[in-house]
Amino acid sequence: MQDPDLQPVMLWSKSKSSIRQRFATITSASLVSEEIQEHEQDSVWREQMSGYKRMRRQHQKQLIALENRLKAEMDEHKLRLQKEVETQANNTYIELERLAKKQTIQMEKEMKASAAEEKRIQQQILVQQKKELTTFLDTQKKQYRLCRERMKEEMNEDSSTPKEEKQERLSRHKETVQRSQAEEEAQLLNQQRLVYERSCRALKRRSLIKKHELEQEQMREELNKKKNQKEMEHALMIRQDESTQDLERRQLESLQRLRMELIRLQHQTELENQEEYNNRRQRELHRKHALERRQQPRNLKALEMQIKKQFQDTCKVQNKQYKALRNHQLEVSPKSDHKALLKSLKEEQTRKLAVLAEQYEQSINEMIASQSLRLEAEQEAECQALKRQLQQEMELLDAYQSKTKAQSEAQYEREVQKLEQKVSLRRAHLEQKIEEELASLQKERTEKIKHLFERQERELETFDTESTRLGFGSLASFDFPKEDDR
Repeated sequence: MQDPDLQPVMLWSKSKSSIRQRFATITSASLVSEEIQEHEQDSVWREQMSGYKRMRRQHQKQLIALENRLKAEMDEHKLRLQKEVETQANNTYIELERLAKKQTIQMEKEMKASAAEEKRIQQQILVQQKKELTTFLDTQKKQYRLCRERMKEEMNEDSSTPKEEKQERLSRHKETVQRSQAEEEAQLLNQQRLVYERSCRALKRRSLIKKHELEQEQMREELNKKKNQKEMEHALMIRQDESTQDLERRQLESLQRLRMELIRLQHQTELENQEEYNNRRQRELHRKHALERRQQPRNLKALEMQIKKQFQDTCKVQNKQYKALRNHQLEVSPKSDHKALLKSLKEEQTRKLAVLAEQYEQSINEMIASQSLRLEAEQEAECQALKRQLQQEMELLDAYQSKTKAQSEAQYEREVQKLEQKVSLRRAHLEQKIEEELASLQKERTEKIKHLFERQERELETFDTESTRLGFGSLASFDFPKEDDR
């Protein structure tokens, strides 16, 4: 037989058990809320990751676009430099062609002037020799007339000589004088011919020397022109190298600025995401703690019900023990003592149940107090653990970002050093090339001048040898008639 006071509790417990069995597949509202929150958190996390990946892809596209633009700029710069070199090479070729034509015309003009000068001086010599011959003939005529007059006077004074003998002597004297004058005239003509031929030879030598001097002047002009053009070419090469250096440095700085800006944006996004994640974790923990605090009375009620159930179970045991003790006492005691015995046993049972109820009530109060303190301690510990975790994650993020920034700066320093080494090596090769070209130009200049002097020396030596063979002797100090002597 059951105690009437325990029947409602047992009925409620059976009813609750049956309800759980019938609705075991229905999810509670709290679980649904937690699943919704987890789904929303996953969606937010996936959205953050998707946005982060989109940002990284966009940054990569920006870097690739900038690199392509810089490459196109460098290609255009190199093409422009190549066009400048080609333009200067064409101008150099045109100027050298123009100089060669000018020198050819100048040489032809000088040859014509020399030929005209030779002809003029030859004509001047002929005119002068003609004057000398005329003067010489006039002198001979005067001398002849004087001799004849003197001869006649002598013959007139000599009256002893026959006339025929005088005529014969006069004829012989005339023939002697004429023969002597003819010999002198022939000697003068021969002398004039030699002078004329020697003058013509000397004129040719002087024309040859003038030609040599003009060739030397033209050679110097050509070599100086080539030297100036080579210096202009070297100046252009140095200027192009410096402009290339400036462009390479500007491009590297532009690329690094974009890298640092993208890293800043990436770090800012990472920091914002981390802060949002920290705030979300803190909100979740606050919601969890608020839910635990809201659910604490229910949990405490459930624990209290468990304690009460234990109390009820204990009461049942004691009731069974009381009934057994009562039956045993009634069996061994006289019937007249049953009423007093039942009263005594009832009072004892009531006293023990009261003591037991007080003990369970105290247990419930202690459980409630301890659960409240434990909940606060657990929640505080979770808050501190989350704070430490988030602080550690923030420190890890800051260390990662600092490392990334330092790696980017170190990469930039390596790229700058690599560029400077490349620039220095290219400049050294350029300076070596300039030195080699200048040395080659100087060697070419020396060889050309040497070959020109050797050729001119051979030509002059051949000319002087031929002049000596023809009997003209040395013509180096030959004096030509002046302009006023014509």
